[in-house]
Amino acid sequence: MNVACLFSGGKDSCYSLFNAINQNHTIAGLITIKSRDSDSFMYHLPNIHLTEQAALASELPLIIGEAEKGQEAELWVLYDVLAELKNEKRIDGVLTGAIASNYQRKRVDLLCKKLKLKHLAPLWGRNQAELLREMIEHRFSMLVVAVAAKGLGESWLGRAIDESAVDELLELQEKFGINVAGEGGELETLVLDCPLFKKKLVVCESEKKWNGVRGELRIKKVDLAEK
Repeated sequence: MNVACLFSGGKDSCYSLFNAINQNHTIAGLITIKSRDSDSFMYHLPNIHLTEQAALASELPLIIGEAEKGQEAELWVLYDVLAELKNEKRIDGVLTGAIASNYQRKRVDLLCKKLKLKHLAPLWGRNQAELLREMIEHRFSMLVVAVAAKGLGESWLGRAIDESAVDELLELQEKFGINVAGEGGELETLVLDCPLFKKKLVVCESEKKWNGVRGELRIKKVDLAEK
């Protein structure tokens, strides 16, 4: 199947892409939507500018859409991008990294129905801890770049997701009921390296922003380095 992939540079979209390529799907391009809505439920926000570097690392074409504030504006800018790709690249499917978010899944389903495209979500319904461990096993280098949940303090910003981090996230799930993979917005990630990348991202300059409840690691500069 010839598909376009919604791409944030985070672990879920990268792992979904990894799965699709292993299943012999053709990737027509990556799609990043940059939303002006700071409370977007549809799109990844932290360090979204780095998708351009991640696309270069993966050697896949990237299409960027700019969305104004509001749920409808966010939805229809994606419709326009998909319609253009269907016309120009003859895509017949859309790939997402959705795991448990019905909001995103249903809205992508709506667009796919209108455009007569298939929605592929290879991670949907998977056990979140198992997914994280699979990513680690497949040599995904993942950095926590935002947190917004009880138990996830400032020390998590810039932390690598490794086996010990997964164990701690499971403890926090037991204590506070968080989604281990951050599907409820508890945490956001940036993939620095994975089997898809021909080069790896190296963080050169970053800054932590913490308000006592939530925080973000704002990455100001990355370089692409040989692996």
